[in-house]
Amino acid sequence: MHAVRLYTFGPAENLTYEEAADPVPGPGEVRIAVSAAGVHLLDTALREGRQGPLPEPPVLPTVPGREVAGVVDALGDGVEEAWLGRRVVAHLGFAPGGYAELAVTAAERLHEIPEGLGFAEAVAMIGTGRTALGITQFAEPGPDDVVVVPAAAGGIGTLLVQYAKNAGATVIGLAGGPEKTARVRADGADLAVDYNDTAWPAKVRAHLAGPASEPKGHAAHKGGPATIVYDGVGGAAAREAVALLGPGGRHLVFGWSAEGIGEEARGHFVDGLSESVLGPAMLRKAGGLRALELRALTEAGQGRLRPAVTRFPLSEAAAAHRALENRGTIGKVVLEP
Repeated sequence: MHAVRLYTFGPAENLTYEEAADPVPGPGEVRIAVSAAGVHLLDTALREGRQGPLPEPPVLPTVPGREVAGVVDALGDGVEEAWLGRRVVAHLGFAPGGYAELAVTAAERLHEIPEGLGFAEAVAMIGTGRTALGITQFAEPGPDDVVVVPAAAGGIGTLLVQYAKNAGATVIGLAGGPEKTARVRADGADLAVDYNDTAWPAKVRAHLAGPASEPKGHAAHKGGPATIVYDGVGGAAAREAVALLGPGGRHLVFGWSAEGIGEEARGHFVDGLSESVLGPAMLRKAGGLRALELRALTEAGQGRLRPAVTRFPLSEAAAAHRALENRGTIGKVVLEP
């Protein structure tokens, strides 16, 4: 098979596409012929030698990647024969190995992919989708909410915009550049603004002030200040978004893709959860991560959530990392062998 290996921590160019021995599933494991492998921002940190929320950096050499979808082509001892040949998706947990044509994982991690859902979309939902739904458990939007999503064209952001709109909320999505704001509008946001425009907070306030101030072509809104900010990026955009919150507004912090929000913003929110807290907190919810994975796949399979995907060939994993780090992607980044 072919795989992407990392021998030395450092830049994206250190990712090497090469031939490797086919993995063999052990007891209780299956082997998946990979059709799509997920790329996460965490992967870029691990590549540089940072551990992020993991217990420790990976042991080198390593094949990165923790999300795969494909067809089961081999079974280890003790695995039900019914799994052979099935379309599946799995989150590999802390064990890497996803950037490859073949990947091994425990059978208990498998989910059958819903009929009609593609491999790339299934990969998007098994990790990013479960996280998006986990986030909403702590700040569930409803018809009376005005929701602001600072990174609305990202993998999680696109799903949060759709989820909040499905719940009847007014949604404000922030993204960088016309292509990304177009995607945010396509996901149903009532207003999509470019955070590179320094006047964007004023545009949002004008939109929320009432129909008389509303730009032509935008849907009607409920008015009033923001009630929820879903923040996965931090930095200046997050600080401006937090300033839009009214009394009792909720600022849910997840992820660590940019600088912190700063102490000056912390007095404006009620709920704040960092990624290091969010993971264990989700585990305490009924069913834990596996229940969230199943729910995410079901939502996508039934068309209620539509993950955005940016695709790269497996051989161009380095380019995928660079694009993700430079914010040059929309939605979930996926490698395809």
